[in-house]
Amino acid sequence: MAVNKNGIVVLGAVFVDIKGFPEDIYVPYGRNAGHVEYIHGGVSRNVVEDIANLELRPTFLGIADNTALGEDVVRKLQRHKVNTEYMKEIPNGMGTWLAVFDHNGDLAGSISQRPNLMPILDILEEKGDEIFAEADSVVVEVNGDEIIENCDSIVAEIDMDKEIIKKLVQLCEKYDKKLYGVVSNMNIAVSRRDLLQKFDCLICNQLEAGVLFSDDYSEKTPAEMEKILAERLKAANVPAMVVTMGGDGAVYAEADGESGFCPAQKVQVKDTTGAGDAFCAGVSAGLTYGKTIGKAVEIGTRLAASVITSSENVCPRFRPEEFGIEA
Repeated sequence: MAVNKNGIVVLGAVFVDIKGFPEDIYVPYGRNAGHVEYIHGGVSRNVVEDIANLELRPTFLGIADNTALGEDVVRKLQRHKVNTEYMKEIPNGMGTWLAVFDHNGDLAGSISQRPNLMPILDILEEKGDEIFAEADSVVVEVNGDEIIENCDSIVAEIDMDKEIIKKLVQLCEKYDKKLYGVVSNMNIAVSRRDLLQKFDCLICNQLEAGVLFSDDYSEKTPAEMEKILAERLKAANVPAMVVTMGGDGAVYAEADGESGFCPAQKVQVKDTTGAGDAFCAGVSAGLTYGKTIGKAVEIGTRLAASVITSSENVCPRFRPEEFGIEA
């Protein structure tokens, strides 16, 4: 029996999120009683678990600490049916995100310590052809099953080291794979605009879009943002882009095609952490499995809504059929 093993391949960092929540109204310059939670995080780690929670069996190319905490991160991903065989465990392989939330569940402040991601380049150099190969290129037998070592699409943090992105683009072009970009730090990513043109779709928020296009979009309405985005994509030679606008929803555009707006779902907000990552997972999954960009954004919107109603960083489990996905 042939089994598609790698599905969507996600590349990026693993973080440990340390999150503090006040018991009462948050006082920015005072002491706040509350509770602190330690949660597995990181944009790409969240994205790959969200995709796995859609029962799409993704593969993660990331780095974990060679500690008990790192082993716990890998085990959790495996429990969610993420393929972790290409991950590396090294000293100080994970980053840390320290965040404080106010009484409304909104982020009040944070500090991030990024890990060294260059070992991902070693993975791509050593195993890239194996991971990204066409379906009939690499076949191995495991427990009587033929395992096809191919992937459907790639999701990557666009602010990883430039050498990693260059190698990734080369592999995607070599094997004709769709490449979707998610943002961890747009201030880093904006310095490599030539490489951003190689991504089939970029997904970011309103502030990050302003950084990318050197403008201030903070006061723009969705209708205004949709028009701006469609114009900017053509000038920047970026194929497609989706911009989230918090409670106002999300706008999207293709350089030579569809554009539109998807409103946010009205839900009770507990914690917004991970909502953007779930949104990216939904959009990427939708595009990978044949949805239009508008329908893919609807999937991302539903997944984001499922995250902000809890203190978890990722969405609950769904069946792909609930979103019209036939994997």
